[in-house]
Amino acid sequence: MSGATRLVLVGNGPVGHQFLETLVESGKADQFSITIFGEEPRPAYDRVHLTAWFETRQAESLNMVEEGFYESQNMVVYSGKKVTSIDRSNKVVSTECGTTAEYDVLVLGTGSYPFVPPVPGHDRNNCFVYRTIEDLEAITAASQNGKIGAVVGGGLLGLEAAKALHDLGLKTHVVEFAPRLMAVQVDDGGGKLLRKKIEDLGVSVHTGKNTQQIIDGDSTTHKMCFADGEELETDLIVFSAGIRPQDELARQSELEIGERGGIVVNNYCQTSDPSIYAIGECALWGGRIFGLIAPGWEMARVAADHVLATGEDKQFLGADMSTKLKLMGVDVASIGDAHANTPGAKCYTFIDEQTEVYKKLVVNEDASKVLGAVLIGDAEDYGTLLQYALNDITLPEHPEAMILPSLDGAAAAGLGVDALPESAQICSCNNVTKGDLCSAIADGTQTLGDLKACTKAATSCGGCTALVGQVLNAELAKLGLEVNTDLCEHFPYTRQEIYHLVRVGKIKSFKELLEKHGKGHGCDICKPTAASILASCWNDYILEADHAGLQDTNDRMLANMQKNGTYSIVPRVAGGEITPDKLIVLGEVGKKYNLYTKITGGQRIDLFGATVDQLPLIWKELVDAGFESGHAYGKSLRTVKSCVGSTWCRYGVQDSVGAAIDIENRYKGLRSPHKLKMAVSGCTRECAEAQSKDVGVIATENGWNLYVCGNGGMKPRHADLFASDIDTETLIKYIDRFLMFYVRTADRLQRTSVWMDNLEGGLEYLQNVIINDSLGIAEELEAEMAHVIGTYQCEWKTTIDNEDKVKMFRSFVNSNQGDDNVVFVQERGQIRPATDEERELGKDLIAVA
Repeated sequence: MSGATRLVLVGNGPVGHQFLETLVESGKADQFSITIFGEEPRPAYDRVHLTAWFETRQAESLNMVEEGFYESQNMVVYSGKKVTSIDRSNKVVSTECGTTAEYDVLVLGTGSYPFVPPVPGHDRNNCFVYRTIEDLEAITAASQNGKIGAVVGGGLLGLEAAKALHDLGLKTHVVEFAPRLMAVQVDDGGGKLLRKKIEDLGVSVHTGKNTQQIIDGDSTTHKMCFADGEELETDLIVFSAGIRPQDELARQSELEIGERGGIVVNNYCQTSDPSIYAIGECALWGGRIFGLIAPGWEMARVAADHVLATGEDKQFLGADMSTKLKLMGVDVASIGDAHANTPGAKCYTFIDEQTEVYKKLVVNEDASKVLGAVLIGDAEDYGTLLQYALNDITLPEHPEAMILPSLDGAAAAGLGVDALPESAQICSCNNVTKGDLCSAIADGTQTLGDLKACTKAATSCGGCTALVGQVLNAELAKLGLEVNTDLCEHFPYTRQEIYHLVRVGKIKSFKELLEKHGKGHGCDICKPTAASILASCWNDYILEADHAGLQDTNDRMLANMQKNGTYSIVPRVAGGEITPDKLIVLGEVGKKYNLYTKITGGQRIDLFGATVDQLPLIWKELVDAGFESGHAYGKSLRTVKSCVGSTWCRYGVQDSVGAAIDIENRYKGLRSPHKLKMAVSGCTRECAEAQSKDVGVIATENGWNLYVCGNGGMKPRHADLFASDIDTETLIKYIDRFLMFYVRTADRLQRTSVWMDNLEGGLEYLQNVIINDSLGIAEELEAEMAHVIGTYQCEWKTTIDNEDKVKMFRSFVNSNQGDDNVVFVQERGQIRPATDEERELGKDLIAVA
């Protein structure tokens, strides 16, 4: 490209890729001849979510580069080539294998490297770091030959690594030099609770440990010897003791380096050589390395703007290092001055040992401004507190209300979006302010999807999605535009309104519903919603002619589709109780059809890898053995988890297994707006984890405690205590009413937790409706539930008893043969879907056709 500015980027990680994307989005990338060098063998991938690799074991799942990105911009990419020298006089970079590239502008995005304490033995076999996909592959391979794993480092990444080892089936230990976990982000109180929650998950924590040497173990690969004389035996060690800036290349080139490392940059991310920029974790600004992704991306945007010479004078002026994340399933958040180091700072602290929640609010001397916060176990207040801190918003008269729970069902103290200034940063990942959102809305953007697309807000980590939606609705209202709550373009009603139309009008089919209250032919929003409502009201067989076409793939096939087009089969195992004979049947079926088998967290057994044509055959064998459909494919009751209760456990005070079986058999097949999970614990030790379920039951000496509206998933929430010390009859009556009121009033795909939070009056209102019958509908709700219970049918059995329905389950319409494109590979003695690369290599493929 004659006359173009020669731009070389060294480092093809997330920050480097953000720099390239900023150039492309400016529309001026064609002014540059761009060459990219990456030391790793693949282009940019999402290192922030590195642990997610274990879910798929495929690098593609973390890829950040859209197909054709480099080619469409005429960029030259060298992957797996390390740049080893910079000739600043002649402006040339060279790699270890001799490749060279001339530059006019050089951008260093070399990132950081893991710090490994130089203790004797740190370089032994089966000692790893936790930084790249290759590291994770090596750790996984080593885990197959060991039973114990240790992580050196109890910070953010160390706990991520500990989760990985734990999930690989290793007895896991975390060894931390500091006196508490996450010493930088949390205080002593938060660290104490975090340690307890991590240990409750089965991970051993060792704080205040100084490793002196690593030697041969007595019965394991390694023995870690500590300064206090204690020892720890382990088969593999993962070092995650912090990072150091990758500044070796800059040092060799005699660029200015900080006293403790890092390439010194100015506000435009220029180094001591104005033609060379440094961004991300290799860059030192104001004497500080910023080890989070959001500051790195901001540096990338600032550097790109300066290279483009747009004249906007964007500068990097530091970054907020507040963070919110989930470590081993535990919510952890830290904001600003979490340690109250500011002169005159005061603290409000809330500790709930029962629910294991710790919150600390740090305010200034007159308690008018938020300086910092620590949240462990419940980080729901993070967004509000962060906005108070970032925007210098005055606190209410009683600041402690910001972190105290609401005990009367009233809404917690919060912050309306109207109170935020235009400069408030809503999305830190993509640097989107409230003003940016408002401008887009004023220009005509009226849906959340369009707002995300045009501003990029909520498109990275997704943590700000709710706040973005609130800004959208508030601004639309100001413009005099009605906030559209229609289910879709075919029905000018909410889900709740459609439910009432179906129930009151006794509508039995989608065709009738469409003719009376809708228009057009329906879509993939209203069809499944109508199917769920029809099933909730009348409980007809879902594969009847009118219903079948409404369902999504999983409901239509009565099984969950997996990534390679096969299906998983989940028979019901009520309460988790199963006889040896039934276990043998599941084993025989799994072996006969060569299915991958896994015990789920809900105390059931999944059978993976069945092709469409095999489904009825497998159902037949399971039904003949006394099994039923577990409805794992539907928005319905999934499981009722139980502990062994008073029949076996010395702590149990009630028969939790019997209660769980009765409850599961009562509500099995109930279709609802979202999936439902329940649990019954035989005592307050809570082994069934009932307080994390939509309906949780815990035995007491005087009966049962009922908890409602908890959930796991992406946004875990503890359930709220609904009623105490009630007898079994009352318990069932309350659950009947609660579930049918939820089915009647919730929005499409709305979890019980979100539903209750959106009810005016919250928990107290719900208790009045269900317990005190304040709306006078209790008998109706009980009658509706009785109809559902009385019309239950096993959908697998109904299907296999109908020859016409069985014909639906074919790989090909015009043939009874299976699909020879479905292939597997062997792993840990079972099958798993083959990757595209394994298909190409023909690596020991197993065909099912």
